Amino acid sequence: MGDHPQDREVLSGESPGDDPIVAPATAPGRGAIGVIRVSGCDLSPLVSRLFDFPLIARHAHFGPFRDAAGEVIDQGLAIRFPAPNSYTGEDVLELQCHGGPVVMQLLLRAVLEAGKGLGLRLARAGEFTERAFLNGKLDLAQAEAVADLIDAGSAQAARMAGRALVGEFSDRVRKIADALVEVRMFVEACLDFPEEDIDPLTQGDLAARLDSVRSDVAALLATARQGALLREGMTVVIAGEPNVGKSSLLNALASAEVAIVTDLPGTTRDRLAQTVQIEGVPVEIIDTAGLRLTDDPVERIGIDRARGGIATADVVLWLADAREPDRDEAGAIASEAIRTARESGAAELRVLNKVDLSGHAPGTDESGRIWISAQTGAGLEALRGRLLALAGWQGAAEAQFIARERHLQALRTCGERLDAALPAAADGFELMAEELRLAHRALGSITGEFTADDLLGEIFSRFCIGK
Repeated sequence: MGDHPQDREVLSGESPGDDPIVAPATAPGRGAIGVIRVSGCDLSPLVSRLFDFPLIARHAHFGPFRDAAGEVIDQGLAIRFPAPNSYTGEDVLELQCHGGPVVMQLLLRAVLEAGKGLGLRLARAGEFTERAFLNGKLDLAQAEAVADLIDAGSAQAARMAGRALVGEFSDRVRKIADALVEVRMFVEACLDFPEEDIDPLTQGDLAARLDSVRSDVAALLATARQGALLREGMTVVIAGEPNVGKSSLLNALASAEVAIVTDLPGTTRDRLAQTVQIEGVPVEIIDTAGLRLTDDPVERIGIDRARGGIATADVVLWLADAREPDRDEAGAIASEAIRTARESGAAELRVLNKVDLSGHAPGTDESGRIWISAQTGAGLEALRGRLLALAGWQGAAEAQFIARERHLQALRTCGERLDAALPAAADGFELMAEELRLAHRALGSITGEFTADDLLGEIFSRFCIGK
């Protein structure tokens, strides 16, 4: 993972706390083993209180774990990782015991008792990884990849998070930043030595190099979008009149009987969601109440919630009966729901269900409509492919690493500043230099070179305790 001390230089003076911290590093519940993790600047005093023998660095020592009264709690392994060769860059002590919740609690209490007077305290969520970042063991993108790896919902997502963790994403960001620094150095040198009367735009390949940086940012943004989609997924709302097969389609996509299906209109009264994976991409499918005029107050609430779901959807799947393919859309679906979808910017997809009853062939027609049968599964592969295409998915080969929305925003900002750099030169090279500086700053925010402390707090607070 490597040290990146340059990423820490421009933080606002924040440094890792001196207090040693402790927390369970394994999930709550029963298991074969449980791990208690401690990290601090110097754990020698704590180790001497816990054990009556020295711990050799990175060696597993088997023996009893005792409480403050000397009673044996359990037998297990103790491993010490001296600074700086540890996860956090500090001294780290890991105690591996049997994974019962009572045993874990007793051992944690014993460590806290031994740490009295040494400043030992319970760790905050994500504090171990935060210290790894602040001590230069990980950059910010790698630290976020730790959480993404833990939260990965598919093998593909885990592989992509692993690539980000070992620094593939960060390396590409740094290569672009290095090229941008060279451009900045030349422009600012011309500003620092005005007596030389040098026009930066006429010197060598400056414009070409700037275009190259812009192209690299655009390419990285395209790849990062794939990683963000793999991490965040997308939300698809199935909307339409009653009895067109919305619940049947949800069941077919989920490959499970998630929703109740009957011939009675208005069966679905509330939003029903199920997350499925399409080529590794998590897709939340939401079944909604049929859109129609009704005097039933409960059904009206369901219809209102359907419209609320449409407002937050990435894709709205308008479902209709394949036996009435030419029915006017405005008449078939509440016009207010259509307006909501279009105002929210959601992608829209027209799907005609029940081809097994209509006799129409499944698949996509010349107008882009997809003909399916939720009952038999005909046409569902075409539907899945279209959903991924609407989300911008280009396949696993392009998604080299997990990315987050803040990474995308930083790359967009960088691209915008680079686009503005050359036009800004018309009003003075000082303005061009400022645009380049802002572009560089946006890139640096990805790895943590330029990152506000409140953002750091928000990022690490989302980690689990003990990580």
